[in-house]
Formats: sequence, structure tokens, C-alpha cells
Amino acid sequence: MRVPTGISELDAMLHGGLMRGDVTLLVGCAGTGKTTLALQYLVNGATKFHENGLYITFEEMPAQIYRDAASFGWDIRKLEAEGKLRVVCTSPPVLVQFVEQRNPIDAIISEINAKRIVIDSISHLENFIPASELRGELYRLINHLKMKELTSIFTAESHEVLGNQLVVTGVGLSFLVDCIILLRIVEIQSNLKKALTVLKIRGSDHDKQLREFEITPQGIKIAAPFAQYEGVLTGAPRRSFTEEAGRAWAEAFVRKRR
Repeated sequence: MRVPTGISELDAMLHGGLMRGDVTLLVGCAGTGKTTLALQYLVNGATKFHENGLYITFEEMPAQIYRDAASFGWDIRKLEAEGKLRVVCTSPPVLVQFVEQRNPIDAIISEINAKRIVIDSISHLENFIPASELRGELYRLINHLKMKELTSIFTAESHEVLGNQLVVTGVGLSFLVDCIILLRIVEIQSNLKKALTVLKIRGSDHDKQLREFEITPQGIKIAAPFAQYEGVLTGAPRRSFTEEAGRAWAEAFVRKRR
């Protein structure tokens, strides 16, 4: 069963949405729109699909979340008052205790009957959990979310902004999650553009094209693929051979007619 994000172009890329109960890793560098996309997923769930959600953040205070969401027309306070959404600002150690009995996060999930959850950002756990234990703790957390039948999104920071090295995550999380969506900044003709691609979905096919997207006043808007370029993910894209050949043929045809 699919869980639509409410972002129509992304749902089409996912062949209908995320798989129910799966954990999705949303990875990108600062400024690529990870938090915006994650919030949009929760707001759409609460307002369009009757699925309440929980947003857990380690780095932003609720007032900032409310303000940023309002710029897209999303009234988080109203959704909280209606019991459809809850914003929780906490610390990584509390999240680690999430898998233990009688923790406050479980109580909130039950209170609002949450079906969706966002953890923003999972990268903060690296500063609080020894590297030798981190993978095991993440495995326990993912299993706990699945037992709760939550369809989850983790955001993770990628330190690569531009360049030819693509690092999804340094904690081995990519092998534990079910779906990976990559957000990236690329330079094309001296302009910085945002690119999105679905790297994997466990147990499902998906659109494998790299698409341009924008952060609009209504949230994330995904546009057409970068069809005319190759090597976009390296940060040094070049026009595809087919595109260049077609352009050369057209120019030659025009010269011949003259």
C-alpha cells in the first residue's frame, strides 16, 4: 500500500508514493530543502489524506518551524490544536530512549494516532553516540518505527555541495533504510539549480531520472528531468552527445539553406 507525499510529481516518481511502514532517507546539503519537503509530507498527510503526523527536530525551536511553515501557507499551530500534527523539539539522547518502554514520544504517537513521522536530522546522532554503537542504535530505532507502523522520513546532512564525490551518508544508514531520496545543488551554465532523484526503493520500481525542483511559495515543486545534460550529479554537467549532435545538425542545416 502506498503513502502519497502529496507532491504530485514526486509521487509519480515513486510510482504512487512511499511504501507504507517504510523508512525513507532524505539526504542533501544545507539549503536544498530537506526540512521543507519533510514538513510538506506531514502537512499534506494531515490535510489531504487523514494521516496525522509527528515532527521531531533537534536543531530548530517550534517558533521557527511555525514561522517557516507559515511562509508556505501551512498553519502548524492550527493543525496542532486540531490534534493532527505535533512538533517536538528534543535532543538525540531522548530519541535513543524512544525504543525503550514508557517514553514520551510513544505517548504522543498514541495521543494523536500518528501515521507519519519525520526525524530532522538523524545526522545529529553522530555527535552523541559512539561510532561503534551508532549503526546498532539506528537499527533498533528503525525496527521500533516499523513496529509502530509509522511511515517515516529521516533527513540527513550531506557535506558535499558540489563536486564529483557523491557521499550519501557516513554512518551506513543507506543500507538500513528502505528508500533514499537525494537532493543536490548543481551548477549549470553558471547558475545554481536544485536537483532531486530517487536512488532506491526496496521492493518497488521507481523513476530513475534526475529532475530539477524549486522551493516555491507553495512548497516543493518538481520540474522536468535534466534531459539535455550528462554528469549532473558530479557537479560538472555537460551537454549530452545526442543534444550536441542534434544542435550541430540543425546549425549545419540552416547554413546549407543559406
